[in-house]
Amino acid sequence: MSNKVLKVHPNDNVIVALQDIAKGETVIYNGSTFQIVDDIPAKHKFFENDMDAGDEVHMYGVLVGKAQNFIPRGGLMTTSNIKHAADPYDYRGSNYRWQVPDVSKFKDRTFNGYHRSDGKVGTANYWLFVPTVFCENRNMDVIREALQNELGYEVTGKYKQYAHNLVEAYKNGKQIESIDIGPTQPHLKRVFKNVDGIKFLNHQGGCGGIRQDSAILSKLLAAYADHPNVAGVTVLSLGCQNLQTNDFLNDLKQRNPNFDKPLYIFEQQQSQSEEQLISDAIRKTFEGLIEINKLERKPASLDKLCVGVKCGGSDGFSGISANPAVGYCSDLLVALGAKVLLAEFPELCGVEQQLVDRSVDEPTARKFMHLMKSYEEIVSRVGSGFHMNPSPGNIKDGLITDAIKSAGAAKKGGTSPVVDVLDYTEPAVKSGLNLVCTPGNDVEATTGKAASGATLILFTTGLGTPTGNPVCPTIKVATNSKLAKRMADIIDIDTGPIIEGEKTIEQMGEEILEYCIKAASGEVIPKAVQLNQDDFIPWKRGVSL
Repeated sequence: MSNKVLKVHPNDNVIVALQDIAKGETVIYNGSTFQIVDDIPAKHKFFENDMDAGDEVHMYGVLVGKAQNFIPRGGLMTTSNIKHAADPYDYRGSNYRWQVPDVSKFKDRTFNGYHRSDGKVGTANYWLFVPTVFCENRNMDVIREALQNELGYEVTGKYKQYAHNLVEAYKNGKQIESIDIGPTQPHLKRVFKNVDGIKFLNHQGGCGGIRQDSAILSKLLAAYADHPNVAGVTVLSLGCQNLQTNDFLNDLKQRNPNFDKPLYIFEQQQSQSEEQLISDAIRKTFEGLIEINKLERKPASLDKLCVGVKCGGSDGFSGISANPAVGYCSDLLVALGAKVLLAEFPELCGVEQQLVDRSVDEPTARKFMHLMKSYEEIVSRVGSGFHMNPSPGNIKDGLITDAIKSAGAAKKGGTSPVVDVLDYTEPAVKSGLNLVCTPGNDVEATTGKAASGATLILFTTGLGTPTGNPVCPTIKVATNSKLAKRMADIIDIDTGPIIEGEKTIEQMGEEILEYCIKAASGEVIPKAVQLNQDDFIPWKRGVSL
C-alpha cells in the first residue's frame, strides 16, 4: 500500500487519499501519474479518468454512483458531481466457493464463559430488569439508583463529586471555573464477584401505538431474557398495558421451552403501594443475585462464540482498515465453527448481489432479497430511500453515496458463505455468517444483534461513537490512529496501522480475535462496558435508516 493513496479494487475508477493532497500536487500510483485538480482531504476520493455525465462510478469493485456532470481526471468526488446508484440483483444459482483462512493457531483455543443449561455460553453474567411498559421506567430508575452504587456497579461517581464540588464552590463564593473534575474514581468493590452487572431495559413502548409494536417488543424482551449473558430477570408490569405479562411469558416459552433462569414478576396495579412494589422487587432480586453469584466461568471452545459486527460514525477509512480487519476476524470465527451476525440492511445496498451469490441455498437468498425489498418499499413509500442513509458526518469524511458506505460496511462480514437470514428478533441457530434484518441506526442495530444472540459485538468507527449494549459487551475498533488517541476513553482497538502500512488486514484480524477471546473470558473489559454505555432502542419496523 502506498502511504499516500490507495485503489481498493482493480475494477475501481476512483482512488482514495490516505493523506491530504493539495490541488496541483502530482501523485504517482502503480506507474500512473495524476495531476490533482482539487484539494483532496484524507479519506476522500479522486477520479482515475475523465468522467462524463451518466458515467458509472465503481469502488470496492461494485457500482456506487453515476457522474452528474463532467469531472476531470484527478478531480474530487463530491455529493454534487455524483449521485448514488446500485446494480439490480437476483438469484442466479448457488455455487460459491470460499477460501477458508488458516486457523491452526486458534483451533485448540478456549475462552472462559458462563455455561447455561441450554448449551449456550455467555461472555458475561448479568441480572436483567425488564419493564413491559414505559410506565415502569421511573420505578426502574429508582431501583437502579438504589442498587448500582450499593452493589459496586456505579461508574458516575466522579461526576457526582464534581457537581458536589461546584455546589460547594458556589456556596462559598468561589469561581466555578477553577474547579477541576479530578481523577477518575475507582470502582467500588463489588458485592457479587461473579455478577458482571445489573442491567435495565428502559424503553418507550408496551402501550399506545399499534398492537404490532407491542407484539414485536414482547419478542425482543423475551430474546433478552433468554440471552446467554443473562442469568436472571426481574419484570416490572403496570397491569393494564397492551403488552401483557402473559404475552411476554408466551414469547419466552416459544423461544426457549426449557427456560429455567430465575424470573421474578411484579405488577404495580396488584401491589399495595409503590413502596411495596419497589422494596419487594429489590429484595427478591437480591436473593436472585446471591444465587447467580454461585456461577463461575469455565472453559468453552470458540465455536460457542456469537459475534455481531457493526459500524457507526463511519468514515472514508472504514472500508479500508477496520471493517476488512473485522471481516477477517469474522472469517476466522466462522472457520472455527462460531456464529457471526452482519446486520444493517440499509447499509448492504449495492452489495446485495454479492451476498445473494454467497448464500448457501436458494431459500436463504430469497429470504434476504424479500426482506431487503420489503424494507426499501416501506422507506420509499414515505418519500425516502436507502440512498439517504449517509449522515452529514459520513459525507464530510468521504462516504459520498450509500453504495460507497454499504460496500465498505459489508466488509465486516468477511467472505464466508451466508448460512442463514434472520428477521428482527429471530435467533441465530446456525454456525457461520448470518444476516440480521435491522436498521443502520447504531443502537437499533446493536439492540437487534443482541436479540439474535450476539454475545460480543465488534463495533467499528472512524468518527467515534459512544454506543454499547446492556447485555452484550461492545468492543470499539477505530479506523484510524488519530481517533484512537483522541477518544482513547471509548476505543479498544486501533486499526490505524493498516492505513500507515505497518500491519496487514490479516494481522489486525488476528489481533481482534485475540482481544475477543480475552473479552469473552472477562480478562479485559471493553470501554463501553466500563462506562455503562447500555443503549437499548427497540425497532418499531417503521422508517428507520
